[in-house]
Amino acid sequence: MSGSIPHKAASPTRPFAPVEWMIAGRYLRARRKDTFISVIASLTLVGVAIGVATLIVVTSVMNGFREELLSKILGLNGHFTVYPIESKFADYEDAVAAWERVAGVTHAVAFVEGEALASGFGGSTGVSVRGMSLADIRKLTLLFQNVAQGGWDDWDDGQGAAIGYRLAQKLGIAVGDAITIVNPNGTVTPFGTTPQIRAYPVNVIFDLGMVEFDSFYVYLPIKAGQVYFKKYQDVLKPGIDELPLDATDEQIAASYDRIYYATAAEIFIKDPDAVDDVRLPLQMAIDQPVILTDWRQRNETFFSALQVERVVMFTILSMIVVVAAFNIISSLVMLVKDKAKDIAVLRTIGATRGAVMRIFCMTGTAIGVAGTLLGLILGLLVAANAESIRAFLSDLIGIRIFPPEVFFLSSLPSRVVMGDVLFITLTSLTLSILATLYPAWRAAQQDPVEALRYE
Repeated sequence: MSGSIPHKAASPTRPFAPVEWMIAGRYLRARRKDTFISVIASLTLVGVAIGVATLIVVTSVMNGFREELLSKILGLNGHFTVYPIESKFADYEDAVAAWERVAGVTHAVAFVEGEALASGFGGSTGVSVRGMSLADIRKLTLLFQNVAQGGWDDWDDGQGAAIGYRLAQKLGIAVGDAITIVNPNGTVTPFGTTPQIRAYPVNVIFDLGMVEFDSFYVYLPIKAGQVYFKKYQDVLKPGIDELPLDATDEQIAASYDRIYYATAAEIFIKDPDAVDDVRLPLQMAIDQPVILTDWRQRNETFFSALQVERVVMFTILSMIVVVAAFNIISSLVMLVKDKAKDIAVLRTIGATRGAVMRIFCMTGTAIGVAGTLLGLILGLLVAANAESIRAFLSDLIGIRIFPPEVFFLSSLPSRVVMGDVLFITLTSLTLSILATLYPAWRAAQQDPVEALRYE
């Protein structure tokens, strides 16, 4: 036997051991000769951060835009709009009470509606005129609570009108002034149709925060609307077959009952997505045949366009993160080439191919993780203060950003959905990890003999 002392071969370190983290950390810290690589890594980190922040801000604004539009539209217009068929909607009060007893319905309102021309001191414009009772207006909290000037006192007993503040600005009208409404379908005479012209004092100016509503709708008491649009019918009282030829005007008036009817009704439900479940019970609640149109049918094109725009914007802006991931690949490839001798030394002292691969994976992943976290914080901050930032930039450059005439809303909405934020974060981290695999594999495949041959 020889006198040599047997020795045990050194076992490889366990995966992700402290020494691997230490080496990966050293590669991330810049030294004088590695300044260029460090700059590339820093720019890559900034690119990931900008991509993540942009995605969070855009998705939050798109979510807020959709939710705000949906709340405004469904806050004033019902989830169902009901139109009578075959007969006039005379028993609308009983129908409203019957619909409100249906499970899942929060409230229902009936109204008289017509198109007209509104004019004031500043000009004229086309409007939609609605006649509604105060009890029904109270159910529309968006309308009832957003009064900019005036009030709803004595609404049912008066002959006043309620208009949006943008319409008031356009017509040059304030509370107390008269708005003139012209209906071309007026009184029929032997010489043709005489337009129906009526002036109403403005009692309420509301601000709903949506351009279309604030500049297009005029509200009247329901009786005033029924009289204006002639939504009534005079019928002989029971027991009176015919009137004498010499009957006076007072006798004629006392012999008739005037029956008022509504144009349509709107029904509001608890869950806007449950319209299919509520449709049949609503149709069965009353005996009169009606047409039910839900909010999805009325706004299908609009909300479909919003969804398409949201998907397209997300896909396009995701390219920022993809480009940043390619930058991670390029920076790691340069780092592997620069550290070829270091890799050879590690291999000669016992580092396995797996250890080398893990070191470079950790180096690249650290850039992606840092950039993702920075972008996450930046994106949440900007999304939470989107309207303040918009107002500041508008004042700074003197240009209106997000004009309400184009986007329908008077402010920039933003709603952070944590599911979207989590998806964006995981997507960025996944791309960052995948981007490290090829450069790390190349590093692990280097032959230490070739790297040290001329050293």
